[in-house]
Amino acid sequence: MNGMKYCIVRTSSAGVFAGYVERRDGQEVSILQARRIWYWEGAATLSQLAQSGTSKPEKCKFPEPVDRITVLEAVEILDCTERARASIASVPIWKA
Repeated sequence: MNGMKYCIVRTSSAGVFAGYVERRDGQEVSILQARRIWYWEGAATLSQLAQSGTSKPEKCKFPEPVDRITVLEAVEILDCTERARASIASVPIWKA
């Protein structure tokens, strides 16, 4: 998306999100096309998820993306590889 990096953003209280980082101001981060990483398998850590993606997309629970979210307590931002971005995108939308 126009030079924006696809990242995994971990917050201290709102959870984990994957998407395009639009803006960062201290711990406040705006993310476009953000998917909440509610539950994952097939990667030992978020670092591995950002590098390799998941080997078990059918076991992951990632809801549909939202157009934009602004999180206020980002504590970690991991740049994703193209392989990881494609893997995250391949996870079926989880709905309850």
